[in-house]
Amino acid sequence: MRNSVWLRTAALAAVPFLLQAQPKAAAFTVPRGLPPIFWPKDNPYSPAKAELGRLLYFEKRISADGVLSCASCHHPSKGFTDQSAVSTGVKGQKGGVSAPTVINRAYGMMQFWDGRAASLEAQAIGPMANPIEMGNTHPVVVETLRKIPGYRTRFKAVFGTDDFNLDHVAMAIATFERTVLSGNAPYDKYKLGNKAAMNASQIRGMDVFFNKAKCDQCHEGASFTLNAFHNLGIGQDKADPHPGRFAISRKAEDLGAFKTPTLREIEHTFPYMHDGSLKTLEAVVDFYDKGGIPNKNLDERIKKLNLTAQDKTDLVAFMKALNGTGWQQLTEPKEFPQ
Repeated sequence: MRNSVWLRTAALAAVPFLLQAQPKAAAFTVPRGLPPIFWPKDNPYSPAKAELGRLLYFEKRISADGVLSCASCHHPSKGFTDQSAVSTGVKGQKGGVSAPTVINRAYGMMQFWDGRAASLEAQAIGPMANPIEMGNTHPVVVETLRKIPGYRTRFKAVFGTDDFNLDHVAMAIATFERTVLSGNAPYDKYKLGNKAAMNASQIRGMDVFFNKAKCDQCHEGASFTLNAFHNLGIGQDKADPHPGRFAISRKAEDLGAFKTPTLREIEHTFPYMHDGSLKTLEAVVDFYDKGGIPNKNLDERIKKLNLTAQDKTDLVAFMKALNGTGWQQLTEPKEFPQ
């Protein structure tokens, strides 16, 4: 509860800024059902910056081997994930966690499963210098891009200089990532008055979600996550469990706690949990129904649910009603700057 209360307070305090952050003349509109995006004062939105960020997001030349890009682990065709238990980096190395989706990360206060990045700008450049992800160094990334005339021209147009640096690269990619959104789902349409937008099973599942199982204790708000960290017991029964948020906070109570992901597009972002250990939504529902995996830090909200077979079927149906629109048009560029 400690994380939830603090983050809930922070989220409420931020509301005025969220509502003021999107200029009236902004050329970017969010899908129905989502709040306005907070565009940082030092990194406001522009279509040209978002397009530059899209190019960089799919740019393989910024990896050490020239084979990987951000999209290698977070691809649009796979719900902006790689649909693998753990991701594959340079030289075939395997990461330690599943690649979380980029979808609706514009609304996240901390990035990565352990929250080690305080912004999308910080998140965007992390994998570039990770030895088991893209395996490069930040100076080499910038040097590589500066040697490409087409990029120098685009950075000049967006930032006013072709002598760009890593901060500019981060701002461009983060701007693109803030446009990766999912809203206007059957659930949103239903809530806005179209009672035919969800079928009977999905409506029953909505009741299970909010009332019987109380999933919204953690999966709350328009993006169905409060971005808090919770211990579900996943992996904690292994000999050498992942420390989760503890690796960053160094607080004993954060051992084994991971950030709650969005449920938007959850049907497309399998496998599930931070280690990709659950392959289907049915398996996820069964896991919660059993009360997680006991351990000393198990979140107090994780308890046996005693769901019926019909409850489980309806709950999965409801989660599929969270599939929306807004991200599908974001595809890989056909050409890159030369």
